[in-house]
Amino acid sequence: MDYARRVAVLSLHTSPLAQPGTGDGGGMNVYVRELVSALAQAGVQCRVYVRRWDDSLEPVVQVEPGFEVVHVDAGPMELSKEELEGYVEEFADGVAKDCETFAPDVIHANYWLSGVAGQILKRRLNLPLVTTFHTLARVKAEMGDPEPERRAKAEAGVIACADAVLANCTPESEQLVKHYDAPPERIEIVPPGVDHAFFSPGNQAGARSAIGASDVPLLLFVGRLQPLKGADVAIRALALAERQDAELWIVGGASGRLGDTEVDRIHALVAELGLTNRVRFIKPQPHHLLSTYYRAADVCLVPSRSESFGLVALEAAACGTPVVASAVGGLLTLVEHGRTGYLIEGRDPADYADRIDEILNDPVWARRLSVSAAAKANTYTWSTSAARLRRLYSDLTLRTLAPCP
Repeated sequence: MDYARRVAVLSLHTSPLAQPGTGDGGGMNVYVRELVSALAQAGVQCRVYVRRWDDSLEPVVQVEPGFEVVHVDAGPMELSKEELEGYVEEFADGVAKDCETFAPDVIHANYWLSGVAGQILKRRLNLPLVTTFHTLARVKAEMGDPEPERRAKAEAGVIACADAVLANCTPESEQLVKHYDAPPERIEIVPPGVDHAFFSPGNQAGARSAIGASDVPLLLFVGRLQPLKGADVAIRALALAERQDAELWIVGGASGRLGDTEVDRIHALVAELGLTNRVRFIKPQPHHLLSTYYRAADVCLVPSRSESFGLVALEAAACGTPVVASAVGGLLTLVEHGRTGYLIEGRDPADYADRIDEILNDPVWARRLSVSAAAKANTYTWSTSAARLRRLYSDLTLRTLAPCP
């Protein structure tokens, strides 16, 4: 098969070079960086187009052979994510100009803002458009995190125009059909992977020593501090757990326009519940260093209101750490209830506390969960994801483009 050789990857609002866990940096940063790296290693040349947010950024950064990040001028340097919508066309103009020399075979957009830019570029360059949303406005609204209706309408327009819409798992595919009438034949399920060179089981005592943790039971929360991620649920679960010597470590930082407000709210909750000596806040860590925190923990908590996939849960499982997570989105696929961890229906911290107690009170059972979690996570690799995408890209170059409404 004659594989597609060059892909223009759009990541308008956040860079794969940015630190995950703060600002707008999160699982999508990891997804783009790891997937593009795997594609490059498979022989696909990728240029990731990111909006320039700082004057000091080089126009082009080569991450590794076949993987470059291009900083595109589009609007003032200092813009919140909510202000970026007005500069999507300017961003698309910059990408189109660079594509005159890069000459991609396919456009792959990440997040709805990039999807809108992808629509523009598909029309101009007559190229197939692949899109990954990462989050969906109508799904977030259903879970209590409303987004502007114009975003939902924009997502619907991108879905109608895209030649392929990537879903991380079957639940996300079902959401695309339910909320956006996405044509099922254009949905491709391509799960993300995990870098097993970093995220793998290891010595818990050594990991605890490395991060300065004691021998008490350790619960872990990794993620941006925003209401969607549910750090407050993790804190309340700690308060209700039987082990009053257990600690909760929260690794992450403020995110979004109201990030500082959420951080203040979380700290106030810790004080209100008398947990100041049992909750420790850790600044965002370089991605590969998170593996030490996962290995050190007895339980990883992922109480998100919604998750298209849930890379934190996958990385924790890969390190052999049982996960107690919300029964939403991709977490339904990643966590096998009662085998690799537990899924919790609803938002009641008491339900999380009950499962935490089951794990902490039975070391033999905890070990079984750990082994099963690592075995399941071992089936997810970025090279597999890249191979599936490589085939998809090539198939799309041979098809008639889907018409854009």
